[in-house]
Amino acid sequence: MNALHLGTAGWSYPDWVGPFYPDGTKRGDMFARYVRRFSAVELDSSFYGIPSESSIATWAERSSETFLICPKFPQEISHERFLVDCDDTHRVFVERFERLGARLGPSLLQFPYFRRDSGVDAGEMVRRLDPFLARHRELAGPTRRVVVEVRNKAFLRDDLYSLLSNHGVALATIDHPWMPDPEDMMRRMESSEHRPGGFSYLRLLGDRKAIERVTKKWGREVLDQSWRISIWVRWITAMRQHGDVFVFANNHYAGHAPSTIAKLEERLSAGG
Repeated sequence: MNALHLGTAGWSYPDWVGPFYPDGTKRGDMFARYVRRFSAVELDSSFYGIPSESSIATWAERSSETFLICPKFPQEISHERFLVDCDDTHRVFVERFERLGARLGPSLLQFPYFRRDSGVDAGEMVRRLDPFLARHRELAGPTRRVVVEVRNKAFLRDDLYSLLSNHGVALATIDHPWMPDPEDMMRRMESSEHRPGGFSYLRLLGDRKAIERVTKKWGREVLDQSWRISIWVRWITAMRQHGDVFVFANNHYAGHAPSTIAKLEERLSAGG
């Protein structure tokens, strides 16, 4: 059976103390407790800046070799420079995270929505991704996994799927209001052409603006996402037949990411 890695986007949230971490847990102790519960984490902080060598060394020391850290590429690469003239940052990112060794999971290259007035369309995305992914293979080697995320469903075209497949790169599936709904994504992924990379990567993101109108505290669930989770359980079961599956929940999905993953686990154990 292919591996299933479940976790959350980040771990350092004060609102989790009590509901998830024991009362009195300090920020510096959160990671060590997190790794006892989950098998992977999506590293959001690397989007804002490449972590220090000491931070990466600490994470390696406090986790087992089977635990996986999945970093985001810095926004300087994906947003500010859009894959152009970013080789120095790219190289530092790769070299820094190679220090994790076996603990390094897929690296997430997350792009913005790209409105029409941005001048970026699906064709331009493909043209820029091709040399960048080739360069990443040179820097990181052929065995390091990469996953690309787009947030404009107009970009979900055959030329993007073909490019990613040629580079052995996965396309992130995201539960987000800008993207196709879970049932639609289930249908799309039935085709092998829509499963590039040899593994699957699901992000339960939710509607940030909508949930922040309800709460800005992340200690409990405030939205019922049960029906969506049921669909994703089917998706996970199906995708696991084809390769490893990674699933990460964000606090903005239902209000408390650890509870979202716990519900997902319950449904998986019950067979959906």
